[in-house]
Amino acid sequence: MSGGAEIDGGVGIDEPRGLRDVRRFSHEAMATVYEVYTVHADASYAAQAAQATFDLVDRLERELSRFLPNSDITRINHLAAGESTRVAPSTLECLVIARHMFDLTGGAFDASIGSGLPSLEIDAAGSVVRATRRGVRVDLGGIGKGYAVDLMAELLEEWDVHCSLVHGGFSSVLALEPPPNSDGWPLTLSSPTAPSRVLERLSVRQTALGASGLRRGDHIVDPRTREAIRRRRAAWVAVPRPPESARGSEPHHRAAAAAVTDALTTACMLLSLDDIEMLCRSTPGLEAWILEDTELFHF
Repeated sequence: MSGGAEIDGGVGIDEPRGLRDVRRFSHEAMATVYEVYTVHADASYAAQAAQATFDLVDRLERELSRFLPNSDITRINHLAAGESTRVAPSTLECLVIARHMFDLTGGAFDASIGSGLPSLEIDAAGSVVRATRRGVRVDLGGIGKGYAVDLMAELLEEWDVHCSLVHGGFSSVLALEPPPNSDGWPLTLSSPTAPSRVLERLSVRQTALGASGLRRGDHIVDPRTREAIRRRRAAWVAVPRPPESARGSEPHHRAAAAAVTDALTTACMLLSLDDIEMLCRSTPGLEAWILEDTELFHF
């Protein structure tokens, strides 16, 4: 593998000669391209491991997509007041993370786009979601890709494929162990409207990186005010992945770093710089880069 690889959303992999032995596997799902980069002595085994992660993504899409007629999310979106539905553990976990991010960001990240996420009651023990009123419309597109990346990384570790990087197209990157003789996976942050303009170079390991940005003609609507945000060009958030000993294996206890960065990059497109700085100070290891017009702020 040679040259530079653009992931998307202003994130790229800087590929010096030392990464020439990295294998790359791709798969289309959730309206984007998922990729696994890995260094492994057995090419066939690495391909099998990557395919296992892609099969996992396809299963998650069937559960989380609001566009599929019998997905968990479609059933939730059709609940009347007082009705409930059983969902897969992964759907429930993703909703729990989404609700936590809603609370943490004061509603700047809202998987229901202002339609009433707090009115959904989540029964973790029974894997049941109940609507207390009708009309809630959940869209996990802002967090589901990162959640899939988290689970892909865990599956690669189960396959003992530890020297890997996983990404889910527009927003989510998760670096595991770096290639041999490297301190980390070399990533770049670039302006979404000028990908050749590198704003920052990073070397990361056991870290999730989320990206959100505006391309020409795009806009992001604040779910709290319904107003479009246009001045802020891009936001990136990095969160260290907790050590394996701190990761829960039971449902609803997974340390989903990529899902968290997905949500926080969306929120950081909307929050004030003061609020972002406060969030970073209060969250150990959290870093944020904010591009406003042509000025980059790093917290």
